[in-house]
Amino acid sequence: MIRLQKVMADRGVASRRAAEEMISEGRVRVDGELITVLGTRVAEDAHIELDGRLIPAPAAHRYVLLNKPVGIVSTAQDEHGRRTVVDHIGARERLYPVGRLDTDSEGLLLMTNDGAWAQRVLHPRYGHEREYDVAVEGDLTDEALARLQRGIPLEEGIARAVRIAVSSRSRGRSRVSVVLRTGWKRQVRRMFSAVGLKVTRLVRVRMGQLQLGKLRPGEFRDLTKREIEALTTGSAPPAMPVSEEKARPLAPRPLARRPPRRPSARPTAPRVAPPRGGRELAPRVRTTANARGVAPRVARRGAVSRVRVGGPRQQHDVRRAPAARVLAPRAPAREGSRPRRGGVSRGKRVSVPGRPQRGAQR
Repeated sequence: MIRLQKVMADRGVASRRAAEEMISEGRVRVDGELITVLGTRVAEDAHIELDGRLIPAPAAHRYVLLNKPVGIVSTAQDEHGRRTVVDHIGARERLYPVGRLDTDSEGLLLMTNDGAWAQRVLHPRYGHEREYDVAVEGDLTDEALARLQRGIPLEEGIARAVRIAVSSRSRGRSRVSVVLRTGWKRQVRRMFSAVGLKVTRLVRVRMGQLQLGKLRPGEFRDLTKREIEALTTGSAPPAMPVSEEKARPLAPRPLARRPPRRPSARPTAPRVAPPRGGRELAPRVRTTANARGVAPRVARRGAVSRVRVGGPRQQHDVRRAPAARVLAPRAPAREGSRPRRGGVSRGKRVSVPGRPQRGAQR
């Protein structure tokens, strides 16, 4: 069972909206019964009368490919009296265009009397691409091409070019190939106008897998069974939706902290700048006498050894402090004796067994 207004539209009486007005006015009878309720369902082969006249059974479905020329309106009827594509073909069936092309545009246009097939061809869910050959005036820059692919905001939404290729460029005039998956009103012209380009010629050369071919402007032909099935099943998957969510800023990475240096178990003496022409020496430490007596004298003297660490380009000095040697305590100076240079007399020598003393006979 099908709605009455759809059956009337399929039989070529009028559009669905006009058929609804006829039903509401009480002009339609089905199998002799007057129908005034919208949405009434009837059989596809029901006996339908309009104003007492029988509406014949629907004609066989027809599918036509037209190379629409410039200056013809792509509608079934025009309120301004302009020539339409239906008038151009002059078919006995009630055909209507599948989609539209602007009056100043040309190229591939489908016409049929199969509403379900037309809906599948037009709906973007089935992913039928539309390819246009466009001639533009203006400076066609790479930035403009990138904007067309990123998307141009229009009243209907974001209009994006699936693919775009430049055929030629010369002195402010260019020719490009644009592929879309939506067919909004004057979409191509509005997209190029948004990037500062004027469209001078627009030709639709492909729809889905169907090519315009060698048809001249104004010529048309019927589609083959294979072409009809190709547009029914769909030729390409729908475009994936593009997320409009803004990217979140990433938090900065924390700086890696170096582990604290462990204090050296072996204290080293402070470095002293070596004298000119000499080598670096460790400082000499002397202790002074205190109130209790004479403290032992401690002397430290040593050279610096160079140790190579890592490779031939990396080396540093490592100070090796020599072991301290303890000297014998100094004896107090005798009365009347002459002090030596420095004001401090040497202490008493300590004899070492097995070692000859100075001045002894050998």
